[in-house]
Amino acid sequence: MSSQNTVAFLGPLGTYSNLVAKKRFAMARMIPLAGILDVCNFVAGNKDAFGVIPIENSSGGAINETVDILLDNKPPVHIIEELSLDVKLALLGHKDFTPKRLYSHFVPLAHCAPWIAHNLKGIEKHEAPSTSAAAALAAEDLHTASLGSRNLARQYGLDILHFPVATETPNVTSFIVISARPQCLPRGAKITLAIRLQNRPGSLYQFLGILHSEGINLSRLVSRPIRGQRQEYAFLVDLDGDAQSPAIKRALRAAADQTVSMRLCGAYPCHKAYQS
Repeated sequence: MSSQNTVAFLGPLGTYSNLVAKKRFAMARMIPLAGILDVCNFVAGNKDAFGVIPIENSSGGAINETVDILLDNKPPVHIIEELSLDVKLALLGHKDFTPKRLYSHFVPLAHCAPWIAHNLKGIEKHEAPSTSAAAALAAEDLHTASLGSRNLARQYGLDILHFPVATETPNVTSFIVISARPQCLPRGAKITLAIRLQNRPGSLYQFLGILHSEGINLSRLVSRPIRGQRQEYAFLVDLDGDAQSPAIKRALRAAADQTVSMRLCGAYPCHKAYQS
């Protein structure tokens, strides 16, 4: 199988990144890697490979490691698609055995806290590096359960004790597909920019005013401190629209005069959310 059919993702096997990658690239060779930076380094060094990494969770916010890599452009990767997953969690464990311990990633534990408090009174809660790692721990002990996707039950020989685990708010995770090479700019896409503004009053206001004057919707704005520079910040900005539209072109030309630096991280389509 050629490297064109290779997709790296944030592992281990069974993570939500793995699930999304399989849904999007069903026939590809999947390569689980230990961290987001590992996925980006792999993609940067393999020009025909793709990567799938998380960028935002609706309950936990932006994934800072992904944001920092895009802002620093180290390693240099390009966003070519946005994927999302409507996460519905299952309680996994061993039928006929009462769970005394519950493992999961910290986000599901926080997101499902009211349900856990009501349905698993007195259970010990422990954080794991991922939902997949939590399932592996549950598989080793008859009195240990985990929160994760239903496909982990088959992978680790667990029973689905309850599905779906109720949450008070929707739990949607956004992922980006990255490549070492930019793609042809699609029509009707989202645009991601990495910008630095002048450190003076009103610089962000002026930048946002340019977007407003052209009727452009800003769908994400994440600020991150610039390492080694006190009180200096860079911004990851998502704009809704077609990169070839006159309004977007005018806005970017005007914004270039208001920024210290501005780089296009990608212009790309956004797919309908997958179901977990």
